[in-house]
Amino acid sequence: MPADPPKDAGQQKAASKACPECGKPAENPKTLPFCSPRCRDVDLNRWLSGRYVIPGKENEGEDEE
Repeated sequence: MPADPPKDAGQQKAASKACPECGKPAENPKTLPFCSPRCRDVDLNRWLSGRYVIPGKENEGEDEE
């Protein structure tokens, strides 16, 4: 019977990935997939400022009440 993988195997796998902002190894489980709170906040600011946009279908008529 094969041995079960260690419980933290998922964390080790994620820790080996690079931060999407700066490319440093992302090792802090509290800030994954980012390497630090700073990189996490930079990404959040980009979403909040509208620099990142998820394309969607334009509504011809807005819902009017």
